[in-house]
Amino acid sequence: MISQLPALQIVIPLLAAVLCAVLPRGNWAWAVALGASWAMPVVAGLMLQEVLANGPISYAMGGWEPPWGIEYRVDAASGFLLMLISIVGAVVMPYAQASVAAEIEEHNVPWFYTMYLLCLAGLLGIAITGDAFNAFVFLEVSSLSTYAMIAMGKDRRALVAAYQYLIMGTIGATFYVAGVGLLYSITGSLNFVDVAARLAEMETSRATLAAIAFITVGMSLKLALFPLHVWLPNAYAYAPSAATAFLAATATKVAVYLMLRFLFSVFGIGTTFDALPISEIFITLSLAAMFGASIVAIFQQNVKRMLAYSSVAQIGYITLGIGLANKMGMTGGIVHLFNHALMKAALFLVLGGVVYRIGTVKLPDLAGLGRRMPVTMGAFVIAGLSIIGTPGTAGFISKWYLAVGAFEKGWWWLVFLLVTSSLLSVVYIGRVVEIAYFREPSKEVASATETPLSMLVPTLVLVAATVYFGIDTTLTAGIASQAADVLLAGYR
Repeated sequence: MISQLPALQIVIPLLAAVLCAVLPRGNWAWAVALGASWAMPVVAGLMLQEVLANGPISYAMGGWEPPWGIEYRVDAASGFLLMLISIVGAVVMPYAQASVAAEIEEHNVPWFYTMYLLCLAGLLGIAITGDAFNAFVFLEVSSLSTYAMIAMGKDRRALVAAYQYLIMGTIGATFYVAGVGLLYSITGSLNFVDVAARLAEMETSRATLAAIAFITVGMSLKLALFPLHVWLPNAYAYAPSAATAFLAATATKVAVYLMLRFLFSVFGIGTTFDALPISEIFITLSLAAMFGASIVAIFQQNVKRMLAYSSVAQIGYITLGIGLANKMGMTGGIVHLFNHALMKAALFLVLGGVVYRIGTVKLPDLAGLGRRMPVTMGAFVIAGLSIIGTPGTAGFISKWYLAVGAFEKGWWWLVFLLVTSSLLSVVYIGRVVEIAYFREPSKEVASATETPLSMLVPTLVLVAATVYFGIDTTLTAGIASQAADVLLAGYR
């Protein structure tokens, strides 16, 4: 059984999705989704333990040895991401029972869990596969199911948001598959390790540079890198709360990982950063995201949209680590990938609880909410402090590594900009705190009560994690450092 873990990581959620599709009741479908989601961290944890002890795992699907067959490959970087996706899914699913029942029509509930499990399988597949075209297949599986989940939102604007995401996602996928096609025409292979080995023996050609450009643009659309982020605010604002929390924590992070894998492991850091101005582009766009999206977030009246723009800004911190392209910067980017998933999932779970109780997340309607839902809003404050980067929270650790990476390059000005951009998040998080705690309760809030335990406990688990991983960084920063070594060294 242990030797089959890479296959089980994908097969379990896929089979559970099929089962959910034929179940007549939402509670039954939720139970199946819960079981599959709780199995995923166990599988991912066992594989990560094996990787850290004995090195990368290579699994040949169907017994066809790579590069001819499809290889599932788990190393420190992919194992880290598999754990992240699995943990988020395992925490969100208990929360989903009450939230989904309240926000989605009863006959659509089994279909929601079907789409969720397909999305989970797709995201895990992207992280584990060692084949460029197989990654495209999983990318489309996760994307198509995501469009369906977003469209199930109560607000009719959810349909527009899903359609907008569909268009942008299709464009991104087209760029990606065009780049993979060029890569195949150059090397005659789709296996990441094999392609990397063949490219190392070749002179860098125009076709190689074009492949890098196509894949980078395609993945930038998928990860919502500024200014290719236009699909994200509406998607997060109008999707069902459980879907928003899961997607905000995982979808963009998987796209970042896939781009990292290509730029550093497949093409190689020398080819990527010497032949093209990748570093300058990423640093410029990252800074634009950190400042531009944060400023837009300050003026939002819908708190979900505010946090969506905050996500665009936080993605800027992750891609800044790519632009720095040194060990400390990469460690900061990778650990922020994990830390941001925890704190942003926690924030969106808080808002899901608010929607469940008062039916709105518009800023003026939250007046006095801190008095009526003290534990829920207390969770918002702690996760918000982590977004800001307050010492003692996970968000501080990420920014510390990024600052050290900038200092190693002698870029003191970048450290100043890191601190300044963090102050902008004080403003938009502070607006919510001020309205919730320092104003008289609104009529929407007057009769509100605390979030149900089934929704509150998962939220508090994530909030506790943002504090714990801000104090003990052995696991997160330690594995992120190993992942950075893997990526900076490449497969060769």
